[in-house]
Amino acid sequence: MSASQIEAEKMQLSVENIGGIDGTTVEFTPGVTALAGRNATNRTSLLQAIMAAFGSDHVSLKGDADQGQVDMTIGDTTYTRTPERRNGTIVTGGNPYLDDTELADLFAFLLESNEARQAVARSDDLRELIMRPVDTDAIQAEIEQLEAEQREIESNLEDLDSLADRLPELEERRTTLTEQIEKKRAELEEKETELAEADADVEDSRADKRELEETLDDLHDARASLDDTRFELDTQRESLEALREERAEVQGELDELPETPVGDIEEINTEIGRLRDRLRTIDTTVNELQTIIQFNEEMLEGTSREIIDSLRNDVGNSESESEAITDQLVEDSENVVCWTCGSEVPKAEIEGTLDRLQKLRSETFEERNELRSSIDDLQSDKNTLEDHQRKRDRLDRRIEQIENELEDREDRIEELISTREDLESEIERLEEDVDDLQEEDYSDILDLHKEANQLEFELGRIQSDRESVDSKIDGIEDRLEQRESLKERRDEVHTELADLRTRIEQIEEQAIEQFNEHMETVLDLLEYANLERIWIERTEHQVSQGRRTVSQRTFDLHVIRSTDSGAAYEDTVDHLSESEREVTGLVFALAGYLVHEVHESVPIMLLDSLEAIDSDRIAALIEYVADHADYLVVALLPEDASALDQDYQRVTEI
Repeated sequence: MSASQIEAEKMQLSVENIGGIDGTTVEFTPGVTALAGRNATNRTSLLQAIMAAFGSDHVSLKGDADQGQVDMTIGDTTYTRTPERRNGTIVTGGNPYLDDTELADLFAFLLESNEARQAVARSDDLRELIMRPVDTDAIQAEIEQLEAEQREIESNLEDLDSLADRLPELEERRTTLTEQIEKKRAELEEKETELAEADADVEDSRADKRELEETLDDLHDARASLDDTRFELDTQRESLEALREERAEVQGELDELPETPVGDIEEINTEIGRLRDRLRTIDTTVNELQTIIQFNEEMLEGTSREIIDSLRNDVGNSESESEAITDQLVEDSENVVCWTCGSEVPKAEIEGTLDRLQKLRSETFEERNELRSSIDDLQSDKNTLEDHQRKRDRLDRRIEQIENELEDREDRIEELISTREDLESEIERLEEDVDDLQEEDYSDILDLHKEANQLEFELGRIQSDRESVDSKIDGIEDRLEQRESLKERRDEVHTELADLRTRIEQIEEQAIEQFNEHMETVLDLLEYANLERIWIERTEHQVSQGRRTVSQRTFDLHVIRSTDSGAAYEDTVDHLSESEREVTGLVFALAGYLVHEVHESVPIMLLDSLEAIDSDRIAALIEYVADHADYLVVALLPEDASALDQDYQRVTEI
């Protein structure tokens, strides 16, 4: 169900054994809902239950329960999640609202431990966090597919351009042949007129005339065949020479290509596969580290009395001893209760472990960047090798075709030479027969017949030649009709490639624009003293990755303050107050929510732990954020909730 489908619908939530909740049912209306109450009143537990219903795994079970359940009903649809404890870990089943909660966990579920919200205070890599939901591997695969199609289109267009270059020459040849045909026809008509006049004056034996005419017809046919044979022989020899020249050119082009062993490509493919497997493993490690770090940070913030009692009871202490130790731990801020064994542990040791985990996470991020760079290098090498191999295969196929054509033409030339010799002998015999039949009185008319016959031979040859040229022109024009559609597709591919190659950059620009715009508006609303501006700038740095130096973009956060005299100066993030850092982190998370259009799939936003911000500013901030989500559920202290608009829904008991 999309966000638009649930507009104006109520949402009902039933919860059992989640966090500190035994059981409760709460109904939410679209808009702002304030969970008003003191600390340890299960407000955060209810927010975790909402997260679980939407699909998040950031949920904890009640200390004395092995299984819990969350049912969320929107309209006529109910979504159920059933977390249960197995071998010391919590496994969650059921049918959540979302199949993938990465966007929601980062930019919609803004509890205190939310990574996007804490990014500013922890000086995390802001760009990496904004770009994390973007599937860069899928974008790269699509780019490679389009690049291959682009190369194929360019190759086809080159072939068509070569054909188009031949077209003017062929059209000029057709024009010349047409003029020659018209001229020959005129000459033949004139000759036939002369022959008709000469025939009228000749009084000869009909039998002799028929025999002479039949012999002349045979001579005409033989000469026509000889002429056609000679013409075809010349054409075949020209084609043979052209094929030999083309073969030399193709062979030269082939010799210039570097060798591309198939094994090299296979090795690169294997290495790319290995690196991608390693990258997926590292991504899994990063996610696991993030979960562990977030959990530990939450526990360091403080453990509730119920959990402490449960932990102490689990290790066999009496009720009175548990209460005494619990009181002692509550009073001693330097110690915490271990959430695995229930023993008392110095807080500094846990913080030290947390520091090492955060350092490991940073090192893992660096390794992931190096792997991506190595994969890009290998993919580039692979594309180059494949281009060479494709060109070599194409040239090999063309050479094979030329060799076959050469063999066919050489065989045909031998046949034509033999045919020509036979026709020359036949013509010689027929000419002797004509000489025997012709008499002095027939010499003029016989000459006219020979001339007419010769004109007919020449006319037939020219017409045949033009038909051949017409056929070639028609074939080329048919193929050239594909050129426009190929060019259109090439432009489409070029546009798609440009869009894919700039998609990441566009997301970065949109994220910065959203943050800077909303940060400016929020600072105007909240009116922090001498805080003029907080903004993000995208910068590029040259860094070494693998075998090359590349440009790496980062998001640099700037803080501008002013003195009492009104002079502006740049400050550092470390000097922001806790309230200012909280607001900046929330606005950064809101920028991610907007740039990734999270509202299209996640209609709710959750907030808690806003105590560092004063009541009036909390009210202004909530009113501003409420414009961007169908449901905004926020956990507040009673005094902070009292500053909100009275029309907002309030939940005071859970």
